[in-house]
Amino acid sequence: MHYGLDVRDDDVFWNAADPGWAYGLYYGILGPLATGHRNLLLHAGFSPELTAQILGGLGVTNFAAAPTVYRTLSKDPRITGFSLRRASSAGEPLTPDVIGWAQQALGTEVRDHYGQTEHGMFINNHWHDDVHEALVPGSMGKPMPGFAAGVVDGQIAIDVPASPLMWFSGYLDAPDKTAARFTEDRRWYLTGDTGRADEEGRYFFTARDDDVIIMAGYRIGPFDVESVLITHPSVIDVAVVGRPDELRGEVIEAFVVLAPGVEGTEAPEKELQQLVKSEFAAHAYPRTVHFVDALPKTPSGKIQRFLLRKG
Repeated sequence: MHYGLDVRDDDVFWNAADPGWAYGLYYGILGPLATGHRNLLLHAGFSPELTAQILGGLGVTNFAAAPTVYRTLSKDPRITGFSLRRASSAGEPLTPDVIGWAQQALGTEVRDHYGQTEHGMFINNHWHDDVHEALVPGSMGKPMPGFAAGVVDGQIAIDVPASPLMWFSGYLDAPDKTAARFTEDRRWYLTGDTGRADEEGRYFFTARDDDVIIMAGYRIGPFDVESVLITHPSVIDVAVVGRPDELRGEVIEAFVVLAPGVEGTEAPEKELQQLVKSEFAAHAYPRTVHFVDALPKTPSGKIQRFLLRKG
């Protein structure tokens, strides 16, 4: 609430994340109760029109939401002209196009936060002046005061002895599941998310470990491909998964939601494939593009890629 979101006494704060998810529960219910700051609560389904009404009508200055909210808002030309002081996101990495859009439409950049139900947010692009740094697109920031992190066996990890704010010690009545989360010496908690850190100590998320696509020896994170596909003007939502392939091990498949009035045909499929080849990597283009009405998501807006893999 303090370092990450920078909620101040004079803010009109709205954490629009579902309280059934950690970002909404911790920082929309528990955090405001603990700090004495009010949070707006909305009992209604999401729509860009309603979101705009609340942001403008109630004078919201500090806004937090899932990435899918920002992606949807960014595709609606009516969402513009706001002057937010702070905007924050968590759940999945923000695509670069959303960050650029927010400056113009919301009056501020959107800063990504990273965490888990087990800990809350512990690596952030912090908003508070004491720990504020320039935003680096694609990075989820640096560890919050009270946490120390690292990369262990390719996974983002928490240095347990050096993290006095870490409260998680294990899962109830699940010793095997608990053991899988810690190194043998209990020094490191393993998040199950692959990622890397740069020389400045900033962290970059790659994928859930079970979402990484292994194609002909290449490790491909879905987010890298999705970040390119979403830049196509006809695409309003996208998810990428791996599909078993006898020759390559896995190949990439994309599930794309198109803007109203745009038809999914062979021509858009080839455009999207070429976009990935030219903007990311020639080998990482989706061999098949499925045009769908909607993507399966959790209440918090996270894409349920396992359902797409089953399809």
